[in-house]
Amino acid sequence: MTHADINAAAPTTSGRALIVVDVQRDFCEGGALGVSGGHAVAESVSRLLADQHGYATVVATRDHHIDPGDHFSTEPDFVDSWPPHCVAGTPGVEFDDQLTFRDFAAIFDKGEYSAAYSGFEGTEPGGARLADWLRAQGIGEVEICGIATDHCVRATALDAAREGFATTVLLDLTAAVAADRVQQVSDELAGAGVSLRGVVAG
Repeated sequence: MTHADINAAAPTTSGRALIVVDVQRDFCEGGALGVSGGHAVAESVSRLLADQHGYATVVATRDHHIDPGDHFSTEPDFVDSWPPHCVAGTPGVEFDDQLTFRDFAAIFDKGEYSAAYSGFEGTEPGGARLADWLRAQGIGEVEICGIATDHCVRATALDAAREGFATTVLLDLTAAVAADRVQQVSDELAGAGVSLRGVVAG
């Protein structure tokens, strides 16, 4: 095998993907764990993807709980425990109605039987994890948007950077649970080598 053959066989990692994190009914206004600005994020992401967006692929993550143990609580602390949300088979687990773009190359569900914040903990229907799936598609760079800035977007971005992807968070396409934590989270992400673009609305 020649060097040219080896280079041709090796997957390239020059592609750029968009990861849309948890833009679900239960995380938008009126949902079980609604975040202010959730509908606006859904609309903005849809506008971004309405035309030629330039991404090699677009994927989504979803909270998809079946029995996540003490992640659910009737007396939640809103840090480690939360009211029931995004329960499999309920309307709240579905993408928000304002997210009109649905042509995702893959959807990665997470949190069936335990707490899961990062999209990299999720799997698609064939069982592939997000990092492996992206590499198989030749992706080396990811941009991340969705809900919530200070929870699942944060965790997904940190894991993306750990996995070696050049990572950017599109802050203006995110919504935060706690606005007063956004600067702290931004500093943490920047310290981990994550690029930040825009500002969180609100």
